[in-house]
Amino acid sequence: MTDRTRSALRRLPFLAVCSALLAAPAPATAQTYIKRYLGIEEAPTANADSVVSRARSYMGRRYVWGGERPETGFDCSGFVRHIMRMAGVQLPRTSAQQARAGQEIPRDVSQLRVGDLLTFGRAGRISHIGIYVGNGRYIHASSYAGRITESELPRRSWWQGARRVLAAGS
Repeated sequence: MTDRTRSALRRLPFLAVCSALLAAPAPATAQTYIKRYLGIEEAPTANADSVVSRARSYMGRRYVWGGERPETGFDCSGFVRHIMRMAGVQLPRTSAQQARAGQEIPRDVSQLRVGDLLTFGRAGRISHIGIYVGNGRYIHASSYAGRITESELPRRSWWQGARRVLAAGS
């Protein structure tokens, strides 16, 4: 980089520099880093299969209570919120709030669709949430396992319900 370029860059606001870097041909890794730093996510898609694929790409990431970011870890609602935000669906922060989003679905495995949100808790209090991936399984950030994992849908009363937040036909 020349002295003239350095001098010009010092006078530009930070965001203008980032915008210029994004527009310039640069290695994909540099553009990905800049987009992540600026909070620019991938183009949203609401395809249920892509939601599951994206969620599975985080398998093994560590569980962190209150976590909302891939770099530091997720809790259950932070994980669901992150995955759905990348699909263009805005959700509130907590599992209890997310349990009221979208359309209510009967607690019946035969009526679930891939991408539906599954809510869990005891005595009517929602304390956990995950994403249905099909075949009686869901993906979630498990405090018990300490990581993002895929599990069988429990047959116990812990499963409280389901919500559909993705558009029909996704």
